Amino acid sequence: MENELMLLIVFTIIGYLSGSIPFGYLISKLKNIDIRKKGSGNIGGTNVGRTLGFKYGLLVGILDVSKALLPIYMASKYLFQPWQMVIILIAPVIGHMFPLWLKFKGGKGVSTVAATLFYIMGIKYSLIFIGLWIIMLFIIKIMSLTNLIIVLFLPILFWYKTKSIAYLILSFIYIILIWWAHRENIKRLKQGTESKLFK
Repeated sequence: MENELMLLIVFTIIGYLSGSIPFGYLISKLKNIDIRKKGSGNIGGTNVGRTLGFKYGLLVGILDVSKALLPIYMASKYLFQPWQMVIILIAPVIGHMFPLWLKFKGGKGVSTVAATLFYIMGIKYSLIFIGLWIIMLFIIKIMSLTNLIIVLFLPILFWYKTKSIAYLILSFIYIILIWWAHRENIKRLKQGTESKLFK
């Protein structure tokens, strides 16, 4: 029991620190740009893509998913209780949204939540879900609104796959976090001033 608790603490810290790596900020800095002073000011893949181009935005998105997946899969080799994994799964999301290195002002959490999707749903169903997300994005054309809608499906997906109260609770925590992180976007959506990803 003590060993499990120690492992839980260690992997939670690793997950947070890994999630805190601000790839969007670092990659834009390599181009002599402070992404926090461009566009929406967010360090996520969407703002990087708008500022530096699609390939850089995609790269940041992939790295942000990967930085969450790595500690999750490491921990899953040693921790097996759903409530333990819930803590591990949420750690990189918190790290991404509140990174130690950028005065706790980070991204909006969508890419790191996607890592949880891969862990719970597996590659096949996660790719299908991402495909539906892409289709929805092309229809809606607004990234923030697409993300706000798609995250509402997480409770259904997590419950269908796990039948676990712990993971169901996690899905609602994710909804709260992502909607909170998009609060400025929600204001712009209400005002009709939220920018579209493409025409």
